[in-house]
Amino acid sequence: MNCADIRKLIHAWADDELDLVRSLEVEQHLKSCPACARERDAIQSLRDALRQNDLTFRAPDLLRMEIRKLAHADEPARDREDAPSGIQLWIWRLLAGGATAFAVLMIFLRLGISGREAMLDEAVSDHVRSLQANHLMDVASTDQHTVKPWFDGKLDFAPTVRDFAAQGFPLIGGRLDYLNGRTVAALVYGYKKHFINVFVWPSATATATAPVLETDRGYSVINFDADGFHYCIVSDAEGKALSELAGLIGR
Repeated sequence: MNCADIRKLIHAWADDELDLVRSLEVEQHLKSCPACARERDAIQSLRDALRQNDLTFRAPDLLRMEIRKLAHADEPARDREDAPSGIQLWIWRLLAGGATAFAVLMIFLRLGISGREAMLDEAVSDHVRSLQANHLMDVASTDQHTVKPWFDGKLDFAPTVRDFAAQGFPLIGGRLDYLNGRTVAALVYGYKKHFINVFVWPSATATATAPVLETDRGYSVINFDADGFHYCIVSDAEGKALSELAGLIGR
């Protein structure tokens, strides 16, 4: 086995999930490879740290008693007016499980209240990746009549494409990207020395919404709905410039 093979198996080895033959192969490699041995030591150190007493949480006795009562109740919880909801029961069971369950609960709650933040972060990541990977455009053109037809057959919708060069936002191309769980159109505009990504996909509602300016990691992001499409504009340009572009798109 080489190092790449070992690193795919080392976590399973640390958790005693490998068969005897694989375990022996991993152990033999670890004896002769200092780099993989250091990774093994790091995994073991993390496991030891998580077992420390100061990371352990014991549920209060009262809470444990209440959970036992619920577990052995004669009638279904949903038939009692004072019964906790399903989510309350789920939370109590997590708390009774200790620190690891509590951490999972925190992650769950975070995801539950930050769907918009997650999309904001994803949009900024897509923008940054398009610049870093030298994949800003699949079709490079300042002609809207060249960019718009390029999307035909590649998407299940036809994005509106317009050039705003006269207003200081020249169209310079477009590409396909992935955002908010689906393939979207990414229209690329210029503004002074900045690139602006305008992500477009069908809106969930036909109602137009006002542009909302937000920031993430120093980037300006504007989301709004217009003409049956959702627009997500991202750039390191100032928010005022993005608001101006949003106004042009939404007309």
